[in-house]
Amino acid sequence: MMRGSQGLAIAMRASNHEVVTTTETLNRIYKSKIIKIPFLRGVLALWDALGLGIRALTTSANVQTGEDEKLEGVQLYLTLGVSLALAVGLFFLLPAGIGHLAQQFLGWDAFWSNLLEGLIRLGLLIGYIWMIGRVPDVNRVFSYHGAEHKTINAFESGADLTPQCVAGYPLEHARCGTAFLLTLVVFSVIFFSLLGSLPVGLRLLSRIIFIPVIAGIAYEYIRWTANHMNSAIVRVLVKPNLALQRLTTREPSLDMLEVAIAAFQAMRAQEKPVAEPATVSL
Repeated sequence: MMRGSQGLAIAMRASNHEVVTTTETLNRIYKSKIIKIPFLRGVLALWDALGLGIRALTTSANVQTGEDEKLEGVQLYLTLGVSLALAVGLFFLLPAGIGHLAQQFLGWDAFWSNLLEGLIRLGLLIGYIWMIGRVPDVNRVFSYHGAEHKTINAFESGADLTPQCVAGYPLEHARCGTAFLLTLVVFSVIFFSLLGSLPVGLRLLSRIIFIPVIAGIAYEYIRWTANHMNSAIVRVLVKPNLALQRLTTREPSLDMLEVAIAAFQAMRAQEKPVAEPATVSL
């Protein structure tokens, strides 16, 4: 899936080995003034990106099976809600609960319990990504993820968009969603440490209500670093983010690169003559 400033395109390899491409214009929110508001735009873009990602995977599965089902409306938002609830419970509430237990029963102060919480959260994130990456179907998705990155890197370098040429470009990209996840976790450690010691109920509640705040900050940080990659300091800052992408990308085949290029070309066809840089799916 490739998303530009005006629309997005999804390319898939059908069961007959042909590349099937679908396009659509972006939600009206991307044309409104609200999407230009710093910090708020990150939360809105993240929510919409989750929906686009789920729909893209559903569309791809339907092309493979020959079925014609759409995930939209109530069903889409219900799927998003359940997915977010599980993610919040696993990556935010569980580490917070363990950190509170350490503070209560081991006598740790707020700083060390918050640090433990953050380390557990980071470990869960990395462990989860590593574990699902061992599933064959997910591993294939990660290969397509790598194909997206290589295509964007090749385009931004002015290279010819052919599978053979694109194959030589890096798997990592500064605007990847994986970078956002790591930044979100790191910023959560800093942010929640500033809250100090809290009762268990308030501690768990704070981990939920402040997620949009941290997400907005993380989005702006990723946006800033991506626009200043010519700085040596910024290149050092983003190294952990780029390293984590090794877990969510795999070397794609030439056939996969062909699909990624088709999606990119279809997306570009929807753009105005002067368009913003394309982004890649999470």
